[in-house]
Amino acid sequence: MELDIQCEEMSPSRWAELLTTMKSCKTIRLDDCNLSSSNCKDLSSVINTNPSLTELKLNNNELGDAGVEYLCKGLLTPSCSLQKLWLQNCNLTSASCETLRSVLSAQPALTELHVGDNKLGTAGVKVLCQGMMNPSCKLQKLQLEYCELTADIVEALNAALQSKPTLKELSLSNNTLGDTAVKQLCRGLVEASCNLELLHLENCGITSDSCMEISAVLRNKSSLMDLSVGDNKIGDSGLALLCQGLMHPSCKIQKLWLWDCDLTSAGCKDLSRLISTKETLTEISLIDNNLRDSGMEMLCQALKDPKSKLQELWVRECGLTAACCKAVSSALSTNKHLKVLHIGENKLGDAGVELLCEGLMHPNCNIQSLWLGNCDLTAGCCATLATVMATKPCLTELDLSYNPLDDEGIRKICEALRKPSCNVQQLILYDILWSSEVDDELRALEESKPEVKIIS
Repeated sequence: MELDIQCEEMSPSRWAELLTTMKSCKTIRLDDCNLSSSNCKDLSSVINTNPSLTELKLNNNELGDAGVEYLCKGLLTPSCSLQKLWLQNCNLTSASCETLRSVLSAQPALTELHVGDNKLGTAGVKVLCQGMMNPSCKLQKLQLEYCELTADIVEALNAALQSKPTLKELSLSNNTLGDTAVKQLCRGLVEASCNLELLHLENCGITSDSCMEISAVLRNKSSLMDLSVGDNKIGDSGLALLCQGLMHPSCKIQKLWLWDCDLTSAGCKDLSRLISTKETLTEISLIDNNLRDSGMEMLCQALKDPKSKLQELWVRECGLTAACCKAVSSALSTNKHLKVLHIGENKLGDAGVELLCEGLMHPNCNIQSLWLGNCDLTAGCCATLATVMATKPCLTELDLSYNPLDDEGIRKICEALRKPSCNVQQLILYDILWSSEVDDELRALEESKPEVKIIS
C-alpha cells in the first residue's frame, strides 16, 4: 500500500486519519505538507510499528533538527526496515548529522539518503561520512546537493568511498568545491572499490582543469552510466578531455548532461564522434550552449550514423535558427531510436518547423516528446503540426508554450486532438493568449478525452 500526498495542509483530524492509514503503508510520501517536528514524533511511532515501511519522503517540510531527532528514534529501533529516506529542504543543520550518523551506523537496511537543500555544511557531512564508514552501513545512494559544502569535505568523502563498495550514486551538485577538490575526489573514485553508476557535479566551480581527472573516472569505472557536469565552465577544451574518457572502450555512459558548459560549435566535432560511435549513450543535454546552426548540423550528421542509439537530445537555447532545420529533419527521418527532442528557445520560426515536420512525418521517425516552446511560431505552422499530431501515433507529448499561436493556431491544434488517430496525451501551452471561446473548446476537449492533459 502506498500513501502519496503533496502540497496539502494537515488539519489535526486529517493527520489522525492518515496516521491510521500509515500503519500499513509500504511507501509514504508527504512532500510540501507543512509538517513540523511534532508530526515527526507520530511518524517515529509509525516507523517503529510498521515493519513493512521501506520508503519515506518528507521533502520541503519545516521538520528542523528536532524533527529529525524524533524520526531517528524510530529509525534506530530493531523493527525498522526503512530503505529510502528523503529529507530534502527540511531546514536541517549540522546538528542533525550526528543523529543521522547513528542511523547509518546501525541500520544496514537503509540504502538511500537524500538530504540536499539543507545547511548541513562541511562539518555536518564529515559526521555523516563517519557513519558511512561503519561496516554495518550499506548505503547505495547519497544525495548532498545544496548542502553548503566546500573543498574541505573531499578528504572525508574519499575515506568513506574507500570503505563503501556498495555506493552506486553520489550527487554533490551546487556546492562550491572547485577544481582542486574535484580532482582529489576523482582520484579517490578511481581508487575506490565502489561500482559508481551516477555522479552529479553540476555547478561545482569546475573548469577544464578538472576534466582530465573526470575522464580518468570514466575510463576506470565501467559501471558509471550517468554523468552530469552541467553549469560548469569547462569549455570546448574541457569537453575534448572528457571525450577521451567517454570514447574509451570500457566507458558505458548512458546519460550525459553538459548544459551551460560554455560549449560552442567547435566542440560539436567531439560530440558528433561520441554520438556516432558510443552505442551505450542514450541521453545528452546540451541546453544553453552556443552551438549555433553549424554545430547542430554536425550533431545531426552523427545522429544519422547507424551506430547512434541516442534516444533523448536536449538542445534548448543553443542559438539555432531555421537554417539547421533541414539537417534536423534529415536526422529525424533516418534515426529510429530518437524519442525525445527538446529544441525550444531557438528562433526556428514557422519555416523551420515546417521543415522539421517533414522529418517527423517520415515512417522511420519515432519521436514521442517534442518541445518547441518559444520558437517564434505562429498559427502559420499549426496546420502542419496538426497533421503530424493526427498521423504519428508515437507522439504523446507536445510543448508549444510562449509562441503567439492565437485562436487560429490553437483551434487547428484542437482539431487534431479530437481525431481518434491522435495519441497526444500532454499538450503544454504556457503563456499563449486565446479567447474565452477557445478556452471553452479546450475545456470541452479535456472532458471528451480525459486521457488528454492540457497544461496552460
